[in-house]
Amino acid sequence: MIKKILAGNVFLLFASLLSAQTSNTSGKTSGNPVFPGWYADPEGAVFNKTYWIYPTYSARYEEQVFFDAFSSPDLINWTKHPRILDTAAVKWAKKAMWAPAIVEKGGKYYFFFGANDVHEGEIGGIGVAVADKPEGPYKDLLGKPLIGEIHNGAQPIDQFVFKDKDGQYYMIYGGWSHCNIAKLKDDFTGFVPFEDGTTFRSITPEGYVEGPFMFMKDNKYYFMWSEGGWTGPNYSVAYAIADSPMGPFKRIGKILQQDPNVATGAGHHSVIHLAKENKWYIVYHRRPLGETNGNHRVTCIDEMHFDAKGFIEPVKITKEGVKKQVIK
Repeated sequence: MIKKILAGNVFLLFASLLSAQTSNTSGKTSGNPVFPGWYADPEGAVFNKTYWIYPTYSARYEEQVFFDAFSSPDLINWTKHPRILDTAAVKWAKKAMWAPAIVEKGGKYYFFFGANDVHEGEIGGIGVAVADKPEGPYKDLLGKPLIGEIHNGAQPIDQFVFKDKDGQYYMIYGGWSHCNIAKLKDDFTGFVPFEDGTTFRSITPEGYVEGPFMFMKDNKYYFMWSEGGWTGPNYSVAYAIADSPMGPFKRIGKILQQDPNVATGAGHHSVIHLAKENKWYIVYHRRPLGETNGNHRVTCIDEMHFDAKGFIEPVKITKEGVKKQVIK
């Protein structure tokens, strides 16, 4: 009987180790998800020829009280950096710490985040923390939210910080199907009003729900966002192209969505561009097939391509992930 119990325990341990692995264990590709654990809303970045991913810890709101980060030299091997920021370092944040964005400026790393799932009259919103290294530890820069109120109907969450070609930094953010853009001060402690005196300008395109992201290619502004419900299988990413970060942005179509043979709920993404290598990667979360727990989301990476006219081709979500790529 004892031998049977031991054998059974060994089998269960072996099975659990197998289930924790990604779908591709050859080492030739990253596999998806790229690292174990329930993580969502990933912000991908490159610092000092190292890839970084800053995700939301996907759990109940009351358990979302910290951020982890992950780094890799090659997209294959990932190192976890636990608790780079938590509610102990942000006195006004109590729960629902969401969707990081990060910027390196002047040798400092500025980490933007949402907290508390705020509604009108509540304390919380978008905060900013600072550190000397990408892995932190991060300290609250202001001691209060950077944006703590509702403007133009946009819940202050899902912030992305975009650097324009003239060096101006913009914050693009918003939930509840509304998206705002605002000009950040040079030290990221507040905002500079636009020429018309307003501070928060709506750039909400058709179909927008949350999760904005912006990048430039061939002198055009590509604006991307998530559509659908985050707990559902039809969560997806769409985009538009304009000549200015202010738009107007006319929806072109979806480029990331579920594949019933691979995963569902593919959305809330970011983009990594390697200029020298001419590589584009989309970093996103998705839900394993058959999963009914809304919080079971995992972080994945796949390649992103453009057609001859500059339009984004539909992304093929894969189990294999991406090939090894060291930054030159």
